[in-house]
Amino acid sequence: MITKAIGLLFLLLGVNLSVKSAESKAPNIVVIFADDLGYSDVGFTGSKEIFTPNLDSLANNGVIFTNGYVTHPYCGPSRAGLLTGRHQARFGMENNAAHSPQDPYMGLPVEQQTFAKRLQNAGYKTAVIGKWHLGSHPNFHPNNRGFDYFYGFLPGGHDYFPDSVAVSDNAYHVPLQRNGKSAEFNEYLTSALSKDAADFIDNTHQPFMLYLAYNAPHAPLHAPKALIDKYQHIEDKNRRIYAAMIDSMDSGIGIVVEALKRNGQLDNTLIFFLSDNGGVYPEYWNAWENWADNRPFRRGKVSLLEGGIHVPFIAHWPAKIKPGTQFNGLVSSLDIAATSVALANADVKQLDGVNLMPYLLGEKTGSPHQALFWRLEEADNIWAVRTPDAKFLNQGLPGAGLSLFDMQSDPFEKNNLVGKRPELQNRLAELWNAWNLDNQTTPLLQALPYKQQQQEFYQRLYEQGKQQAANKVPYQIAVTEDSK
Repeated sequence: MITKAIGLLFLLLGVNLSVKSAESKAPNIVVIFADDLGYSDVGFTGSKEIFTPNLDSLANNGVIFTNGYVTHPYCGPSRAGLLTGRHQARFGMENNAAHSPQDPYMGLPVEQQTFAKRLQNAGYKTAVIGKWHLGSHPNFHPNNRGFDYFYGFLPGGHDYFPDSVAVSDNAYHVPLQRNGKSAEFNEYLTSALSKDAADFIDNTHQPFMLYLAYNAPHAPLHAPKALIDKYQHIEDKNRRIYAAMIDSMDSGIGIVVEALKRNGQLDNTLIFFLSDNGGVYPEYWNAWENWADNRPFRRGKVSLLEGGIHVPFIAHWPAKIKPGTQFNGLVSSLDIAATSVALANADVKQLDGVNLMPYLLGEKTGSPHQALFWRLEEADNIWAVRTPDAKFLNQGLPGAGLSLFDMQSDPFEKNNLVGKRPELQNRLAELWNAWNLDNQTTPLLQALPYKQQQQEFYQRLYEQGKQQAANKVPYQIAVTEDSK
């Protein structure tokens, strides 16, 4: 009996020691990136229409960043900033990369290191599952950019049902890939991505970094009928399908969390969730895209008003982050890389973000950033700067233009103060000008003009060939005397 008691004691001690060991290990990192998610379209930001119990649980048991921002109001540049931990303007990646597997330049510049590569060098197993959108040439392939494992698609979007895969020039129809080879999916895409993420967790036995880049709820609006029927309380058909897409994403996040639990990894896994930009907004060039809800902020995707760049943003780490935390300082998607590599004791050189953990643990107070900056490549007069107290921007959208806002008294940008506080206006302009000195102009075209020029090139090539063929005199075979 005494021997059994001693054995039980050692067993209990062993469990305690293993828990302490787990707490001292570098954490796993999971970054979950939604695509075109409206600010008010999840429960933890106030939605009563769309049900997101798994995300709400992560938010309520972690930290909600009430002033969480991305570095760009649309997809490709936002991803370039997130994955490098450097503002994409620093290296001229301010365009949506066209799907062009033959072009060795159309993508995330090869000299820019992803934070996955930094973690890989520190001993992490790394994976990206879902949407890439940072170049389709082998130069830019995720397996060549710091990711041990890739399952997903290289272009900027994909249809959601398996029967969409076809031989086509439509990038949304390309086959999925697994580590550079064609891969199947035989169910709704969001579910397939979620299950593959869970499989990665089940089969990884070292510290890992998982980047789960959903294309949900980005168009096209596709969802299983049963989920659409769940949202009959939403009258608008497009918004009903959009809600079903978010519901499926939330269920998939639940699958990932369950995988972490059954592998004993949840407590020591730092999970970030955010969107790549605001939800779609019916701008004049796409007035039909009206299904997202970015309230209480104005406008949405492509806008430098809050609706385009202020996103749902949370972190969850049971071993370190106190449940029910709300953090009001300025937080950027750049901080995900900085925080992750700091925790892994990896290379932190040339990162533009801030390690958030000292702020979340109470070791530092105040805002991690004293200013955040934005710039769009479409023109030289599209920019924004935000400090904890104010925001100054210029963008030629209806109701925007040159604008100055007091973000303490007017966080929803209703009262334009341009010309009324010249000292503040000038101070913010000086901050932006100083930041912009170290930026580079992108040499790359946006996807649409790139495709147009590509088509024009093929047309010119064909016309040149036609002209050369027309100018060529038909040749004849020599006829000898003997053959006559």
